[in-house]
Amino acid sequence: MQPEEFLSRSTYTGLPFRMNRRDLLTRSALGFGSLGLAAVLQDDGRLLHAVETAATDPLRARQPHFPARAKRVIHFFLNGGPSHVDTFDNKPLLKKYAGQPLGDSLRTERKTGAAFPSPFTFRPYGESGIEVSDLFSRTAAHIDDMAVIRSMYAQVPNHEPSLMLMNCGDSVQPRPSVGAWTLYGLGTDNQNLPGFVAMCPGGLPIKDTENWQSGFLPGAFQGTYIDTQHKELSRLIENIEHPQIATAAQQRQLALLARWNAKHRENRPDPRLEARIQSFELAFRMQHDAAEAFDLNREPEHVQQMYGTGVHGRQTLIARRLLERGVRYIQLWHGAGQPWDNHAGIEDAHRKLAGEIDQPIAALITDLKQRGLFEDTLILWGGEFGRTPTVELSGDGKPQSGRDHNHYGFSVWMAGGGIRGGSVFGATDDIGFRAVQNPVSVHDLHATMLHLLGFDHEQLTFRYAGRDFRLTDVHGCVLHDIVS
Repeated sequence: MQPEEFLSRSTYTGLPFRMNRRDLLTRSALGFGSLGLAAVLQDDGRLLHAVETAATDPLRARQPHFPARAKRVIHFFLNGGPSHVDTFDNKPLLKKYAGQPLGDSLRTERKTGAAFPSPFTFRPYGESGIEVSDLFSRTAAHIDDMAVIRSMYAQVPNHEPSLMLMNCGDSVQPRPSVGAWTLYGLGTDNQNLPGFVAMCPGGLPIKDTENWQSGFLPGAFQGTYIDTQHKELSRLIENIEHPQIATAAQQRQLALLARWNAKHRENRPDPRLEARIQSFELAFRMQHDAAEAFDLNREPEHVQQMYGTGVHGRQTLIARRLLERGVRYIQLWHGAGQPWDNHAGIEDAHRKLAGEIDQPIAALITDLKQRGLFEDTLILWGGEFGRTPTVELSGDGKPQSGRDHNHYGFSVWMAGGGIRGGSVFGATDDIGFRAVQNPVSVHDLHATMLHLLGFDHEQLTFRYAGRDFRLTDVHGCVLHDIVS
């Protein structure tokens, strides 16, 4: 068994009574040699704690279980829950029965009334002829590269548990996020930038940083939050520049700190200390690389215009720059709170929200294709659940022209990274309330994502509290029908 495979199957536990071969070497005489090399590199103006030993560098690039179709992931998260029956799941019967009760409808979180037809126009796109609403007409131009899953389901109709389920694989217990698992399995190809980045303009989404937490995995795998409402680097990334100490002085300080920490951990192996060391060193290295990666003025004017000049155009273009620089997992949130949670006035709200991201999504797909990155970049689009085909009622029983939460059935789509384009998997019932054909759980979605990244989801595990945990818990089936 290769060392990389050995580690990816969860030998990195950080526990004093469990260590792999590289841990053993690092904590023996060879570990002291690494300190000398670190000093040499520091004197040469290079990295501080730069020796890539297995135990002391959890972020180094690693090989998956088998050849991967995707090397990186970008997840457009429409927090709040976009309506599937207004975007990628056309239901003509809603127009036929508009304003009429739908019989024994499923129980919803809030009171809903009659059938509520989509106010948007659907039409077929591409050679596949998959129907998409005019909300995402630019994105739909790439439908032949996409697999639309129309039979997703969650567990409850509430934002908080559904966000945790979609992002961390468990709606109740605190668990590592998908991005953290991806970074744990593959590491990163750029040691000078975070391997996992979460961008959300204007503040944090519901459940805050728990959405990109590392959980019981080492803290080095946690996502780094970027507030993309700002344009200045110092505001995009807090504390990216030291206001008082010059770079050379910082370098000497951190070199000394690295020596002290290395001495401290000889007899006290603790993944929390390692995470702190990694955060110090990454922050220092980012002072140069982040300034270059986040500087959109380096992009040609026509590229900036292709993405659009709004905040979502900027953050999607930043994401492309990070992807091509080796960042492994990027989440693009729509905004603080839950902007897609449109219980009333859904026509105006959804049109505004979709108008902000339709152009950037289409531009990203085009751009990735032109740069040769599309085939090994997995793109995921969706929210934590969908919305009801029935209209939501106010407290006095009047229709609000909006939709309630719907966890019984909703849509997501994936593209690139080994996805079979121009395909549709599963279906909801005739009115779009419940997944009835090939229902897909969030665990199935995660299993498929890991499969495309080169992992057997049952084997990518981490030992914690006496048990081998995995992202998919004890569930999950790979959706081979959407894999090319």
